[in-house]
Amino acid sequence: MHKKFKKVILLVLIGLAHSSDISNSRQTALTRAIEKIGPAVASINIEQHVSSISFDPFFGFMFPREIYPMKSSGSGVVISPDGFVITNHHVVENADRVTVTLSGGDEYEAEMIGSDETSDLALLKLEGSGFPYAELGNSDDLLIGEWVIALGNPFELFTVSNKPSASVGIISATNMDFGMQKSGKVFQDMIQTDAAINPGNSGGPLVNSLGQVIGINTFIFRDYESNRGSVGIGFAIPIKNAKRIAEELRTTGEIDRGYSTGLVVQSVTRSISSYLDIPFVKGVIVIEIAKESPAMISGLEPGDVILTVNGQEVNKPSDIRTVILENDLRSGDKVALEIFRNGKYKKVRMKLGKFNSNPYK
Repeated sequence: MHKKFKKVILLVLIGLAHSSDISNSRQTALTRAIEKIGPAVASINIEQHVSSISFDPFFGFMFPREIYPMKSSGSGVVISPDGFVITNHHVVENADRVTVTLSGGDEYEAEMIGSDETSDLALLKLEGSGFPYAELGNSDDLLIGEWVIALGNPFELFTVSNKPSASVGIISATNMDFGMQKSGKVFQDMIQTDAAINPGNSGGPLVNSLGQVIGINTFIFRDYESNRGSVGIGFAIPIKNAKRIAEELRTTGEIDRGYSTGLVVQSVTRSISSYLDIPFVKGVIVIEIAKESPAMISGLEPGDVILTVNGQEVNKPSDIRTVILENDLRSGDKVALEIFRNGKYKKVRMKLGKFNSNPYK
């Protein structure tokens, strides 16, 4: 074989090898994660029937003028082969009709299993079986700086391609506590990410590089002055919390946050502090305890001053309820109390009881 011909063949083979290497290098952990989770990501399509109001100046009253459909959309993720879908409460709130579109364009009527405003989570059900579904990961084992992917239906782009859009970033922070919002929602232990989360991404999955769902994308900080969408600060509900809510909604259709403590307390004032020789003016003092209540079982006594509940200071009766609500505690959960009794500080654990009609709750 001629030397020049051998050289040409050798160059072609080298070129093919380089082409193969380049092609292989395009496949990364992130592309594999998106390929794995993509079929389970859903577009949540909402229809509400809204009536417009007119005012009749002659008769002096308002009346509905017309009823028209208003449509909106968000994101969700299928979590089981029998068609259960997690999304945000605010995505499906007040919906008259919910449909779910999966990758490829297949559309399904969705049954509302339950929706919870406090956690901002909702559970839907698609009729059928054999649905592609997401693997749920561990949101207790997150690393600041690890890669994550936000998938969903931003700005209704799902309808253009019949598949979810993906944005990539890192976990910026964990355990971000925002407490109770004016809307009644409680955002605790949130995951912060700089992966772009835009309107329509709400309810979609935040995914790690293994293709596992570690959070449900929920809200962003917005730059209202420039009217921009994502500014690189978004937040997701940890999947551990979402799984707990989804399981309860699946079982009962609602979230039961009723509980009892059996306590009657009041704030420690200067006069109370002086009269009882308490060396501070803070906390709440136990006035009464119901018989056979969680408070009595835990060993609390009238005259005890409760200073903290689960490490948070309490200075008025409503503070105890706020701590319990913000930590999404239920009947059966335990709370850690720091109390002051007879000149000494003491720690007590109290198991919340079932709600009942007695006034000591």
